Amino acid sequence: MGLQRHEIWVDLGLSGLTKWLGGPWFPGTTLRGMLVDIADWGDGGFAPLLLDDVLRVLGSPLPVRTVDTVLCAALGRGYGPDVDGPGLLREIADVCVERLRRDDPSFVPALPGPSVYGVFEGEVLGRLAEVAPAVREAVARAPFRDVPDVVGSLERFVTEVDPELGFRLFLRVLKVYAVPVGASRREGYLSLGERFGWHEDVVDDGNLAVLG
Repeated sequence: MGLQRHEIWVDLGLSGLTKWLGGPWFPGTTLRGMLVDIADWGDGGFAPLLLDDVLRVLGSPLPVRTVDTVLCAALGRGYGPDVDGPGLLREIADVCVERLRRDDPSFVPALPGPSVYGVFEGEVLGRLAEVAPAVREAVARAPFRDVPDVVGSLERFVTEVDPELGFRLFLRVLKVYAVPVGASRREGYLSLGERFGWHEDVVDDGNLAVLG
């Protein structure tokens, strides 16, 4: 059930959802309506990966502040006391379960097992470290979109949730804050994305700020 990673030519799962939610909203659009449309993408094929991402985060030991920080950065909004990352994730999970039960009324969500991408943890952390100063600078100077300790929070997603999801959210932050990367780094991101089984547009959909 659901699409394989290489079959999805837009950003995947939770990182993809933040791209949609961070974009323009049409008048009258509601959060619930947006979530329903996203879960239904690809005849519902998007929903299983999105649900997997969300359940991994909700089942992780990450503190609420870390979850809120990464979601705010990926959405391109400032951090504030009104943020409720876990609440948003639970609503996303509910919508995904509803969509999956349209095709399989007996579907029961279960916490995902250990990530199969643990072997990539060191490499993803290395990619983060390479541009950490540039990420901090870009986030700090973004009007109304500053978030605390975004690099440290992304690192915790990599080590305590899933390196593959952490890398996708890292790329989303690079795009949201237009963090400049060189052509060689872009090629490295594409290579790692290929090993994760992604379509190349997941890495660079035209919004990666590539120098040169």
